[in-house]
Amino acid sequence: MERTITSIQALEILDSRGNPTVRVRLSLSSGLTVSASVPSGASTGENEAAEKRDGDAKRYGGMGVLQAVAAVNDTIAPEIIGMDVCLQAEIDQRLIALDGAPNKSRLGANAILGVSMAACRAAAGTARLPLYAYLGGAGANLLPMPMMNVLNGGKHADNSLNFQEFMIVPIGAPTFAEALRFGAETFRALKGLLQQRGYSTGIGDEGGFAPNLANDEAACALLVEAIEAAGFEPGDEIAIALDPAATSFFVNGSYHVGTGKGARKTNEEMTALYESWVDKFPIVSLEDGLAENDWAGFRHQTGRLGRQIQIVGDDIYVTNTGFIGRGIAEGTTNAVLIKLNQIGTVSETIAAIDLCRQAGWRFVISHRSGETEDTFIADFAVAMGGGQIKCGSLTRSERIAKYNRLLEIEQDLGAAARFSNPFRWDE
Repeated sequence: MERTITSIQALEILDSRGNPTVRVRLSLSSGLTVSASVPSGASTGENEAAEKRDGDAKRYGGMGVLQAVAAVNDTIAPEIIGMDVCLQAEIDQRLIALDGAPNKSRLGANAILGVSMAACRAAAGTARLPLYAYLGGAGANLLPMPMMNVLNGGKHADNSLNFQEFMIVPIGAPTFAEALRFGAETFRALKGLLQQRGYSTGIGDEGGFAPNLANDEAACALLVEAIEAAGFEPGDEIAIALDPAATSFFVNGSYHVGTGKGARKTNEEMTALYESWVDKFPIVSLEDGLAENDWAGFRHQTGRLGRQIQIVGDDIYVTNTGFIGRGIAEGTTNAVLIKLNQIGTVSETIAAIDLCRQAGWRFVISHRSGETEDTFIADFAVAMGGGQIKCGSLTRSERIAKYNRLLEIEQDLGAAARFSNPFRWDE
């Protein structure tokens, strides 16, 4: 049978930070061979599926993944070879059972996800369909609204900003191609403003600029200036999205933002701060505005701001149906960030998205700060139909690869392609 898996081989490659990660090559009896590369995060939730790292300080500073590679080649491959590649759920269940640990720490989520993604890609090839059409069916024609990370801070940059991501969202663009143009022109205008004011135009992990601005509010003000300098209307054509990644500045029960008096804040004070910014700046989405275990704080935040903006949970949910289910029951947020490597298999990721759909929640398909040139998430975003994606900035090839793939998909869909603003809260 042409769909039979005949070979699975992993190797150690490098991600966008120069750290090792896993690539899996999978072959079928038809002769088809595909590959999948696994990303890695810097700002990670404590409940994420666990990567397998070697811990050998003499090699890549302990970041090597030869153990994960061996897990694929020696443990996973013998169990998966011979299976029908189109049985994604069965393949993923076998991978989960082979590991046996709740967080996939025995074999490593990086090993498991590489095989899961490669199998999915091979199944699409067998069906002679692009990945987005194979996963999403004939109705998969909604291109996602991109959140473009143009200013980096927190764990993604060595600068003065506490917040991790300041993003522009081209809400007024009529097509994905135009959305990309809106973003690229604003990014270029932002660079010009930074140069005029003597700030560094060095970039952070996700390709955004990483200047030492006065504070996080100044970053939002600068984005508004850049939008205007590029000839766009803030709030009508381009909006702002924030990912503070607040766990990174939550210390001893308080949020530490800035310096001096008032730098330590409660969760209610953080929400009040965000509320003041929503009134001042064209903000449409707030991700991880509080720490990953601050369930009560998130509930309060969503109750206060959830009718005005999208409140996204990332570290608090880690693409896990158990945590998402609790969030839905408690009204913790109104949207979820979806990352394949947080949970470890394609099937489990789709299950998390299904739960969001059932609750009427929004979801955002996301990359990681340590990325590869693999474009799986671009197709996945179209297939899932959530209408939102995070790929990073408008520079660095591992980010641009995803945007360029979405341009290809839009062209392939032709007149059937759809693109819309997901932040119309009055609809």
